[in-house]
Parts: sequence; C-alpha cells; structure tokens
Amino acid sequence: MPYDKIAFVSSNSDEARSACRRLRKRFGGVRLEEADVIVVLGGDGTMLETLHRLFERDVPIYGMNRGTVGFLMNEFRESGLKTRLEQAQKVELHPLRMDVRTVHSRRIEAYCINEVALLRETRQAAKLRISIDGKIRMPELVCDGLVVATPAGSTAYNLSAHGPIIPLGAELLALTPISAFRPRRWRGALLPSGVEVLIEIQEPRKRPVSAVADYTEVRDVRQVCVRQDRGISLTLLFDPEHNLEERILNEQFVP
Repeated sequence: MPYDKIAFVSSNSDEARSACRRLRKRFGGVRLEEADVIVVLGGDGTMLETLHRLFERDVPIYGMNRGTVGFLMNEFRESGLKTRLEQAQKVELHPLRMDVRTVHSRRIEAYCINEVALLRETRQAAKLRISIDGKIRMPELVCDGLVVATPAGSTAYNLSAHGPIIPLGAELLALTPISAFRPRRWRGALLPSGVEVLIEIQEPRKRPVSAVADYTEVRDVRQVCVRQDRGISLTLLFDPEHNLEERILNEQFVP
C-alpha cells in the first residue's frame, strides 16, 4: 500500500541524526500523530522505545539500522524508501503485560515487547514457584533469575541465558531460567502464547527479587503475573529479502 505521510524518528547518535535530517529533506516528514507510517533510524533500543510510545496507535513502523545490533531493523539505504515501504512485509506483535505485587503491597503493571526478567537482588539465590494457568508446574526453582520471552525477544536476553529461539509464527513463549541451581538440569520450557504465567517469590524479604519488563523495573517483588495482551497490536515492516522470520532462522545457524 502507498504511504504518503512519513514520520521520521532517530536515536541520539550523530550517525542516526544525520541520516534523519537527510531523509526529512528528501522525503518530507510529518508529526508522529499525523503519520501513516513511521521510519525509525537507530538500533533495536530506539525501535523498542518507539514501539512503546505507539501502544495506543496501530501505525506501521519501518526501521533502518543506524545502531549496533539492529535485529529488528532493515538495512539502511536512502534511495527507494517509498518503494521499500510499499513492498514491505508486515509482522504483527502483541506485547506481554506484567502485573507485579511487591512485599510492600504495591501493585504495578507494565508492558514489554522482548521479555519479562526476574533477577535476584543480593548474593543469595532466588527461590521461585512457577504456576501455569493456575496449576503449579515448578514448586521450587533456585536460580539467579527467570526470563519469560516473546518470539521477537527470544534472540535477546533469552538467548544469552541459553533459551530457545522462537519463530514468530509459532505462537509460543520461552520460559528460561538464569543459572538454575536446583533443579540443576532444568533448561526451561516452551509455553503456548495464551497462557498466564504466575511466579511467586519464596522468602521475598530474605531473598529479594526484582522484575523488569523492557524499561520498567520493580524491586522487592512478591509475585509476578505475565500474559500476552492481544488487545494491543504492533505492526513492523520488513524488506521481503530480510524479514524477521529469516533473521530468526539465520540466528540458529551462526557459527
């Protein structure tokens, strides 16, 4: 489809800001609230920030890499931008909602696109109890932490913790322990994307745990509930020859 109203967003790097100025001069540019497509210049961090800003609007987002990793970004080229936008393939993402209860009886909600990560706060390992859809599946996990990752985030922290890479069409979440001590051989699980994951912290004052959903960190948590919010839809655009599914496959065959 043709995109006539393009908004440009860039990171604070000199490279990204310079590219943004050139593209605005060449293609024009409108405000975010007026755009029918948004072009993001930077890396994955800038893309995630932009996605969070646009939770209330389902406007397609097309990224071009002017950062470091750029897993969610397309190759940077100034020429042929409108043709690339018209020919791009759409990928729909649904964020995870994290509902946290703290030891101080606070309740905090936050959304994430990559993962919810639980991390021990002190020298002592965390003790977690994991329930899936109301049924206890892991009575006690002693570990440094735990990651609940989306397919889009499966190549981020989840992969660093030796979790599986998930193709986008699989409708799965990765549940991956970080340095599991007991049960020592547990390597995590793949879950249907529609489940509700409840993580209860055992001895939360003695063994404090923080919970992080992308940019939101909550300390001293007592329990964390995680589930996908299908009421929020985010649309990413990718060049046909370099789509996200292809990148996920490539990541699994990197020497």
